[in-house]
Amino acid sequence: MGTNGSTMLEPLRQGLPPLDPAAVSDAASCSLPAHYEAVREARQFTRKTCDRWDAGDRFDDVCLVVSELVTNALRHGLPAGAPRPAGQEAPVRLHLMRWTGRLVCAVRDPSHGSPVTREADDFSAESGRGLLLVESFSDGWGWQPMRGGRGKVVWALFLLRPPGGA
Repeated sequence: MGTNGSTMLEPLRQGLPPLDPAAVSDAASCSLPAHYEAVREARQFTRKTCDRWDAGDRFDDVCLVVSELVTNALRHGLPAGAPRPAGQEAPVRLHLMRWTGRLVCAVRDPSHGSPVTREADDFSAESGRGLLLVESFSDGWGWQPMRGGRGKVVWALFLLRPPGGA
């Protein structure tokens, strides 16, 4: 678990609302293993990070969105049955970044495919509804391909209330 989010900011510049990458006040990231226990690990990491950053008023929303983004990365972003050579970086990585009044969670995976949402009334769909939750519980979301064809980043933006503010 590192705290360097600067490498994540480059692919986010295009898709995010205007935020100065140099003005990030806090950044944290963690590698996630390619199994579904990673969703629980991502939630625990998010809880600790939000507590440290005093972003607790949005924790429930952020945690739900992180769970959905990590689940999608594991389900759709990893090649089926592809072994990972020893020593290679974990295929999925969660990044949390905070600006004054804003928090961004971003999940990187090796897939080149774009995230696909399903219609809200398509209850027979096995997947795709998670992005509707992401859209509902965040203040904005999007995705960007990584430079050099190294996968993609799916991100969600949360507006934070000022401490003690309304």
